[in-house]
Amino acid sequence: MCVTLCPPRGRAVCTIERVKSADWDQRYAGSELLWTAEANRFLVAEAGGLAPGTALDLACGEGRNAVWLAERGWTVRGVDFSGVALAKAEKLAAARGVDVAWEQADLLDSSPEPASYDLVAILYLQVPAAERRVIVRRAAAGLAPGGTLLVIAHDSSNLEHGWGGPQSPAVLYGAADVRSDLAGSAVEIERAETLERPVETPDGERIALDLLVRARAVA
Repeated sequence: MCVTLCPPRGRAVCTIERVKSADWDQRYAGSELLWTAEANRFLVAEAGGLAPGTALDLACGEGRNAVWLAERGWTVRGVDFSGVALAKAEKLAAARGVDVAWEQADLLDSSPEPASYDLVAILYLQVPAAERRVIVRRAAAGLAPGGTLLVIAHDSSNLEHGWGGPQSPAVLYGAADVRSDLAGSAVEIERAETLERPVETPDGERIALDLLVRARAVA
């Protein structure tokens, strides 16, 4: 899988490379979290009002969003490329007193069980379009009737008008791209827009531009 490698906190330049799970294991090595333990603000806003059910967090990393969902009564499965990240996710879940089912897998080699999840979340998975399309369509197929798909990512417009994130257009995308990815899927897009995300840097606050798409499976 091609993925985007970004420095944690405070640097703006990222690179796109073809990597193996061992590469991500090396990035996640160490006792400290690579990212924050707090859930993504947009996930919190979008999922906070949903009735708890079954949730799937794809590319879950160190588990912050999966753990947040579990704390709110969701039955959660978190899937990631890196075994080291998942070990840290398991520790985070234990420290917060919740149970999450963790699975190590390449998202191109695995598919969610069809019609199984009330929520499927894909956050900041920055991969080339052909790979993204496969993952997004499989995610949509994994929704139970009435289930919600959330796609949150660095928006294409961030490259010229925002701060940080990937610097390769090949892994950036916008609302129109996700609409195209989902064409023919049994979902209705409820929200698709670019949002501002404040980022604290050593030089003060900067604004990153993120994509948010929310779709609901047609019952």
